[in-house]
Amino acid sequence: MSDINATGSNTTVSSGGLPSRRNTELALLVFAVLIPVFAYANVGLAMNDEMPSGMLGYGLGLGLMAAVGHLCVRRWAPYADPLLLPLVTLLNGFGLVLIWRLDQSPRLIRRAEDLFGAFTADAPKQLMYSAIGLALFIGILVLLKDHRVLQRYTYISMAVALVLLVMPMFFAPVNGARIWVNLGAFSIQPGEFAKIVIAIFFAGYLMVKRDALALASRRFMGLYLPRGRDLGPILAIWVLSLMILVFETDLGTSLLFFGLFVIMLYVATERTSWIVFGLLMSAGGAAAVATFEPHVQDRVQAWLHPFSEETMAQSDQIAQSLWAFGSGGTLGSGLGQGNSDLIGFAANSDFILATVGEELGLTGMMALLLVYGLVVERGIRISLAARDPFGKLLAVGLSGAFGLQVFVVAGGVMGLIPLTGMTMPFLAAGGSSVLANWALVAILLRISDTARRPAPAPTPSPDAEMTQVVRP
Repeated sequence: MSDINATGSNTTVSSGGLPSRRNTELALLVFAVLIPVFAYANVGLAMNDEMPSGMLGYGLGLGLMAAVGHLCVRRWAPYADPLLLPLVTLLNGFGLVLIWRLDQSPRLIRRAEDLFGAFTADAPKQLMYSAIGLALFIGILVLLKDHRVLQRYTYISMAVALVLLVMPMFFAPVNGARIWVNLGAFSIQPGEFAKIVIAIFFAGYLMVKRDALALASRRFMGLYLPRGRDLGPILAIWVLSLMILVFETDLGTSLLFFGLFVIMLYVATERTSWIVFGLLMSAGGAAAVATFEPHVQDRVQAWLHPFSEETMAQSDQIAQSLWAFGSGGTLGSGLGQGNSDLIGFAANSDFILATVGEELGLTGMMALLLVYGLVVERGIRISLAARDPFGKLLAVGLSGAFGLQVFVVAGGVMGLIPLTGMTMPFLAAGGSSVLANWALVAILLRISDTARRPAPAPTPSPDAEMTQVVRP
């Protein structure tokens, strides 16, 4: 016990003798709050030559959110991973700064007034959604005592996921894609929540079926080929992802949905052949749909020829984004001193990474992607530490979904893949995204707390205590 108590002031030693690392989390949260506050002041000085008037309120608000989140984790998940909460707090806080920076752009204000008659700032709404997301985060930690309870709802999760994925088909498309459900002034993007529900279903299903899916009938070119009857699940998921792509023209959700299944299938079976089949089927299906779906064709053409006259006549957003990355260089132009607001209405959602690339340069982009990579790494680490197969699959599914979303958004904005229209987790403006991702982090922390929590000490037997050994 003396060795554990000598670990230093950066850990909290529990009654069970294991460090809970809550003081480490608190110290990291201080930096996670100070960095966005410093960025906020930097933007104000660059744009208006004075400290922004709302700096104190922003700093206190973000600090209060971080403190409340930390106290709730300390109370209801004391053994959870100490890095996840500081990382997502940093991302959320920095996203608020970038959205506020774009809200100050005179060009965006004039364009909104010309198109919609009035301009509405997005930063206050994003702050409100962040607070609601934190409340959802706390609610999950309080109510979900054990993540294994979710296994009971495997097939209910499948039904809920199907409903969430089908709902946008009955509403009008937005910018060519049916990804929104609009009810008057209220709108929601069901695909953001569907990724969590789908991960729960996949984890429960694959935990039961993984042995059958891991069987191979023969070996071909170094790969284990699955039996024909075992191809059924992946074929069904492939068809469903194509239906989403055809009827909703939602490339991002389709890639996320199918990619998540392939990742979890590989982790459950340890068969490389599933990865090969998944990539081939994904590429073949996307190519087939692109031959007859106009919206997908437009996305592909804009990706292949972003500077062509035809593409520029329809939308110059991708071209403006690539110019922003190019002009940022290595160190960037400085926060508040770029021209990424020329991208237009999607500057603070789909293309918010262009602002990072231009104003913070390659260095800032690498730092930001490293933070996202750390979130995924901590999720995989939680999966490795989980004691039950359902928890392992669920943790790797949630972290895989998070990582896939980062890839498809960053890849689309940077021109690596066609643009998907999804939002960057925690960074871009969007209430559905921030709510869903706070819920995702809460489930990961619950799995981590269960994995690291020490086993309860065995209850001593009264009979054993009263037994005495008498020696002659």
